[in-house]
Formats: sequence, structure tokens, C-alpha cells
Amino acid sequence: MKILVLNCGSSSLKYQLINMETETVMAKGTYERIGQNNSFLTHKVADKKYVLEHPVPTHDGAISFMIEQLTHPEYGVISSLKEIDAVGHRVVHGGEKFSKSALVTDEVIEFIKECTSLAPLHNPAALIGIEACKKEIPGVPMAVVFDTAFHQTMPKENYIYPIPYKYYEKYKIRKYGFHGTSHLYVSRRCAYLMNKPIEETKIVTCHLGQGASLCAVKGGKSVDTSMGLTPLAGIPMGTRCGDIDPSIVTYIMDKENLSTDEISKILNKESGVFGVSGVTPDFRDIEAKVAEGDERATIAIKNYNYTVAQYIAKYAVSMGGIDAIVFTAGVGENQINIRKGICEHLEFMGVKLDLDKNNVRSEEREISSNDSKIKVYIIPTDEEMVIAKDTMELVK
Repeated sequence: MKILVLNCGSSSLKYQLINMETETVMAKGTYERIGQNNSFLTHKVADKKYVLEHPVPTHDGAISFMIEQLTHPEYGVISSLKEIDAVGHRVVHGGEKFSKSALVTDEVIEFIKECTSLAPLHNPAALIGIEACKKEIPGVPMAVVFDTAFHQTMPKENYIYPIPYKYYEKYKIRKYGFHGTSHLYVSRRCAYLMNKPIEETKIVTCHLGQGASLCAVKGGKSVDTSMGLTPLAGIPMGTRCGDIDPSIVTYIMDKENLSTDEISKILNKESGVFGVSGVTPDFRDIEAKVAEGDERATIAIKNYNYTVAQYIAKYAVSMGGIDAIVFTAGVGENQINIRKGICEHLEFMGVKLDLDKNNVRSEEREISSNDSKIKVYIIPTDEEMVIAKDTMELVK
């Protein structure tokens, strides 16, 4: 069975075509900076990499161009799209209704639409992916795997908000958490690398990308996480503000005479490290400005590192200690100085980074020193394999 996995992020598209009989990746790639003038596709087949400059304004165009590459005469891997047996989609928000993956039906699509207001940067992208696949490869069965599902193990006292309880009862306003497939994969992989049963571990997983969240994984289960009702909460991100004083929202709305849609756009698309630095949402560009001595870029990165470290320390309370810290996703796997900056804040907890081991990008390895009280790892995430396995089981 060949399964195409689509992971539509807020400004990116990751994909893998996987042969599930051997669990081997036939082709994979990433479309970066979707919506910007310099968007491009990196398409990988075996040990060959093709960088294709092809600006696209939306995920729809990105998916269409990506699918063309799978049958391309030079670097395609299948002769026809009919070889694709199923498609698995990452969907960010499944609310309380979905605690596990589901086959795509009209009812499921409508529910994903209902959750759009809770994940305005992500659920629409996933819906575009579903509709694009219906158009490009009609009749192929599809499944959706929800980011929120992994966090359904949080105790109620950890996910409830201290607002009138009636709003939870009426509207299910609560913490949901996201990046569930990533936190699931890297926590299990971390336990394997530590040679410990997952049930005996206390791991903080740091999924740091354009969107970012941390998770306290105790005994293999999510007990707390940084994102909340929506993917806007938690640490500052590429364009998202993360946790702020709620009164800031109403204060700016009053001063600027803004609508709810307008303030939502500011908090979701114009804030975070981009809002502070004034550079771009891309951490690589911001770090380049830091190297040049740019003050706002420096403040943005320092604030980011400080807040991530605060959350890690906070989860020592959630789990009664920490055995390991895992860095994953685009920023976590690749930004050497950011990992270093975060861990420097945690030296009081006994975290010691080996600077030579840390000098690497996108490679699975332990990067803490031998005498570090808490182990630190880089583990490239593989959300796509988790999605593919769920999709295969549902389709079968």
C-alpha cells in the first residue's frame, strides 16, 4: 500500500509518499514560505534533492505543484497517480469530538470547518489539502489525524480554564493542545534512545517551528501542553503572540477601533518573533539580523529562548521532575544558537549542553554533556509516519 501524507502547516506543506509494506519513504519534501514571493519546494528522492523555485500564494497551488513532481519524468517515483492507495491528512483541531483519527466523510469535513475559528491558520489549510486531493486524485480514500487527539489524556484540572464553568459546558472552552503526532513520536523515540520503558519516563518535548508547542509527557501520556483552546497560546512563535495579558486584546481593540477579525489577524499573523523583530517570520532571517547586531531581532530571540526555558521548568512541576528534554521541528532541529540559548537558562536545573555535540542540524543525537542531570536530545520528528500508520489501519 502506498500512502501520501500531507501535513499542511500555517506557511508550509510537508509531504511523504510512503510504501507501507516496507515502511520506506519513496519521496518527500517541504514547500516553504507559502504565500511569500520566495516560496520554494525541496523535493527529495533517495539521496537526491531538488530545490524548485515556484512561488505560490496558497496551499492549493502548493499541493497541485507538489503532486506533479511525484510523476515527473526526471524525479518522479510513480508512473501514475493511480498508484496512490490512500491519503492521510494532518488536521490541527478536532475539538472534544475526536480523540482518534477518522476517515474523511462529509460529516467530518463539516466538523473540521466548525473548528476553523479555533485554528484559523491551520484547519483551513488542511481543508484545502483535502479538497485539492479530491480534485487531483478523485476516489482515493482519505483519513484525517488530529493534533489534539494525543492530549486527550490531560487531567481535567490541567485543561480547564479559570473562567465561569458555564463556558466550558456551553462551548467546550478548554485547553486542547496541538502537535500531538509530533509529541507522540519524539517522546517514544526518546524513551527508546534512553533505553527505558516509556511508562518510566518524564520527558519535555519541544516542537519548535513556525508554530511551536511544548508538552509534558509523563509515562508516555500528555499531562500538560503549552497551546490551549487554539494554537495561538503558549510560547511566542513565527507570527503568533503566545501567552499575553488578555486585557491587551481589548485595550488595543478600543484604542485602534478594531473588529474581532482584525485583532485576530494581528495576534495570529503579525505578532511573535516577527512582530517584535520586524524582520520576517523566518527564524533564519532573524538570526542573521542578530549576527549583524540588530537590537529588535536580538530582543525577539532572547524573549523566545527565555519563554521556552520557562515552560520547560514549569513542566518539572507537572511531572514531578524531568528525565529528558527533546528539541524537534524546523527551529528545534536546526537552530544551534537557539537550543544553546534555551539550555543556558536551565543550567540551575543541572542541564549541561555539550557545545560540540550541539553543533549539528537535523540529526538525531544526544547533545547534553555526560554530567548533565537532564538528558537533552535532538530528534527529527516523523509525524508523517504516525499519520501513515493511522491512515493504513483506517483504510484497511
